[in-house]
Amino acid sequence: MKLHRISLYIYVLIILFILAPTYAQGQSPFTFSERFPKHEVRAVWITTIGGLDWPDNYAQSAYSAIRQKRDFIRILNRLQDANINTVLLQTRVRGTTIYPSLIEPWDGCMSGFPGVSPGYDPLQFAIEECHKRGIELHAWIVCMPLGEVKRTGYRHLKRVHPELCTTIKSHGFMRPEQPGTATYLASLCCEIVRNYDIDGIHLDYIRYPEEGRMAGYSDWKRNNITRIVKTVSENVKDIKPWVKMSCSPIGKYRSVSRYDSHGWDAYDIVYQDAQGWLRDGLMDALFPMMYFKGNNFYPFAADWKENSYGKIVAPGLAAYFMSRKEKNWPLSTITREMNVLRSFGMGHSFFRCRHFINDLKGIYNSTRYDIDLCPALIPPMTWMGRPAPSAPKVFMKEYKGTQMLSWTQATNNNDSPYLSYNIYRSKDYPVNTNDPRNLVAIRIKETEMSFFGQYHYAVTAVDRYGQESEATQIKRTK
Repeated sequence: MKLHRISLYIYVLIILFILAPTYAQGQSPFTFSERFPKHEVRAVWITTIGGLDWPDNYAQSAYSAIRQKRDFIRILNRLQDANINTVLLQTRVRGTTIYPSLIEPWDGCMSGFPGVSPGYDPLQFAIEECHKRGIELHAWIVCMPLGEVKRTGYRHLKRVHPELCTTIKSHGFMRPEQPGTATYLASLCCEIVRNYDIDGIHLDYIRYPEEGRMAGYSDWKRNNITRIVKTVSENVKDIKPWVKMSCSPIGKYRSVSRYDSHGWDAYDIVYQDAQGWLRDGLMDALFPMMYFKGNNFYPFAADWKENSYGKIVAPGLAAYFMSRKEKNWPLSTITREMNVLRSFGMGHSFFRCRHFINDLKGIYNSTRYDIDLCPALIPPMTWMGRPAPSAPKVFMKEYKGTQMLSWTQATNNNDSPYLSYNIYRSKDYPVNTNDPRNLVAIRIKETEMSFFGQYHYAVTAVDRYGQESEATQIKRTK
C-alpha cells in the first residue's frame, strides 16, 4: 500500500525517535526479519579514475598486472565478508575505458599510460571475480564529462565527433542537446552488454553540467536528458533485457512539503527526471547521491521511496564525509541513515569503496558485524514479467562428516541465458529459505558442493532476472 507523503515524513520522525535511545544502549528496535531482510541491495562504488579506489599500482609488466589483480581480489574479499552484493565499477572514466573498446581509448588509470592496455581485460576479470562471490557487477558509465581538454578522452572524441563536444573553462563535456550524444552513449553501453556478462549499466553524471548552467528552457533540457536515457535503455534491453539499467541522480529529486532542496536538486537544477524514468520503465534501479544528513536526508529519502514504482532504490551514503579532510561526520550519522533506509524497505550504497573497506571510524565493522550481519539477495526484477525457473532435483551423500550435494540443471522458463543456484542449510527441517541466516552459497553456477557438519539443505535455481524457483528440500540421513 502506498503511503501518503506526509505519513512517510511522520514515520521518519517516529523511527528516529525510536532509534535514538536504542543506539545509546547498543540495541535494535527492529524484529529479526526487519533487521535482516532477505532481499536488499548493498552496493559500493569502486572509483578507478586516478586509482582512487582501485588500482593501487599500474600494470606495466606481467608481475605488476598480477599485483593489480590481487588488489582487486583483496577488495572483493573484504566486500564479500561484509555481505556487500553489488559493485558499481567505474568503466567509462572520462571519454576513456578500462576495457578494450573499439569506440574509445584506454584510460591511463590501469597501465599508467593513456591509450595503452594493461595487458589484460580488467572488466572481464572483475566480472568473473564478482560472480565467483555471488556479487553483481554494474558497469559505471560517466556520461557527460570528458576531462581536461588536453587529455586523451576529450581529444579523441573531439577528433571523431566534434559536434558532440563543448568546453567549459578547461574541461570538455558531451552536449546533451545533440541527438548524436544519445546514439554515441548507447553504442558504448551496447558494446559492453554484447561482449560481457554484465549485471547492469549504471549511468553517472547523466545531467547538464552545473559548471556552465544557464537559466531557462527547463523542459527542453529535461527532454534532452530523458532522450539519452531512453535511447540507452531501449538499446540495452533489446540485447539483454535482464541487464539492470540504473543511474545516480542528485540526492534530492525536488523540494518536498516543508523541506526545500536549497537550490540543488535533480529535476529543476540539472534536469534529471529520475522518478519519471522509474515510472516509465527506463530505469530498474536508482542510487541517488544522498550525501546529506538530518532534514536534508530523511524527508527526501521518504520521497524516493514513495515514488519508486516498485523498483530498486539504494541511496548513496557519504562514507567519505566521515574523513577529517572532508566534514568529519560521526559514524552514527551513516549508521542511523542505514537503519532508516532499511525501515523503508530500501537498500544502501557507499561512496567510496576505499573509505568503507578501510573501516573509516568503524563503518566497515559496524556494517559487517551489526547492520548487514546476514547475507542478502538482490531484489528480483519481477516488473519484467518473466516466469521463474523450475526447482532443481537435489541429491545428497554423507561420508565421514562431509555432506556432498549435487543437483540436476533446473529448467529455465524465460530468455535469460543460464541459471545459477542458491544453497540454504539449517539444523531444522524443512530449511527456512526466508531466513537469510541460512544462506551459505549465492548464485553459484556449479551443480555440486560439499560441506562439513550435519545439516538439512535447500537448493533453489535463480535466473538472470534474480527470480528464485521453489526450494528443493533435502533432509540429512544421519
